[in-house]
Amino acid sequence: MSKEIEDKITKLFTEDDPTASSRKKDHIDLAFKSQIESGSLDKRFYYEPLLAAHPSNNSFPKLNFLNKEMKVPIWVSSMTGGTGVAKTINQNLAKACGEFGMGMGLGSCRSLLYSNDTLADFDVRHLMTDEYPLYANLGIAQVEKLIKGNELYLVNELLDKLKADGLIIHVNPFQEWLQPEGDRFEEAPIDTIKEVLKTANYPIIVKEVGQGMGYESLKALFELPIAAVDFAASGGTNFSNVELLRSDVTKQETFNNLAMIGHTAEEMVDYANQIKNDRNINIQCKEVIISGGVKNFLDGYYLINKLAFTSVYGQASGFLKHSMGDYAELKQYVEAQIAGLEISRAYLKVK
Repeated sequence: MSKEIEDKITKLFTEDDPTASSRKKDHIDLAFKSQIESGSLDKRFYYEPLLAAHPSNNSFPKLNFLNKEMKVPIWVSSMTGGTGVAKTINQNLAKACGEFGMGMGLGSCRSLLYSNDTLADFDVRHLMTDEYPLYANLGIAQVEKLIKGNELYLVNELLDKLKADGLIIHVNPFQEWLQPEGDRFEEAPIDTIKEVLKTANYPIIVKEVGQGMGYESLKALFELPIAAVDFAASGGTNFSNVELLRSDVTKQETFNNLAMIGHTAEEMVDYANQIKNDRNINIQCKEVIISGGVKNFLDGYYLINKLAFTSVYGQASGFLKHSMGDYAELKQYVEAQIAGLEISRAYLKVK
């Protein structure tokens, strides 16, 4: 073939696809770097490339969760409040929830029970509208004190000032015990929760704080008329370990093994499915937030499809990392996570 004809053919193809030449060069340059060893493949899915077209934007099915319709099954897990950057973080997260149709749990709202000094850190309902779930958050130790002091009415006042849909109660015996300033439980947490349920006129979610919970604790919660269980499993931020790192060296060396105890989200999914399939258990709680060690959309997609309960998946650290500055960074992150969910739904089947 003459050089003249070769040039004409090259010109013809590059006019139709102007990036072809550089793209093909990239393919050659990156081919060897892109090889994947079979042992590193993600074994959780069947990849089915023939059965769907590419998904369009906003194609993930809407979900009724906590009596509200969410656009995607993503929950922004409880994070922070009462610190300098908390206002920026919570406002960015709430804005993302409003734009993309996600639910949100606030960080501990204890500081708001007796004062409005930190209200600006938590006052985010106007940024996400009433369409999507927003929950306040208190520790089980604080709830126990409110009961003993006949002050449980303060929870209603807290929910009113935040325009929140309900209350998350976080259960954290190891964290409190290891925390230098920690509280001590006088009652078993399950008994405190039952006491709240006697008079509560608001939905309640119960969660751990990064170590998850075993079969018997999950079973006890599913038998209560609470709105949802939040796993807060091992694999993400471990607040027992956080408190250890704030302690002296001797305490760290002595109790480090306690922070290594817990249950993964996948293990808790298996426990929950066993409970669901046991006809002798009177299940009253029907919804779950799968959180703890959920790093990305693939983890979330896998777990919500493996669980037999209606569920969403929660993330904390991923959102936190992108929410401390300009909203545009967080928006880009959330868009990517949702696009990942959509492509997963089109081509991946959970094994």
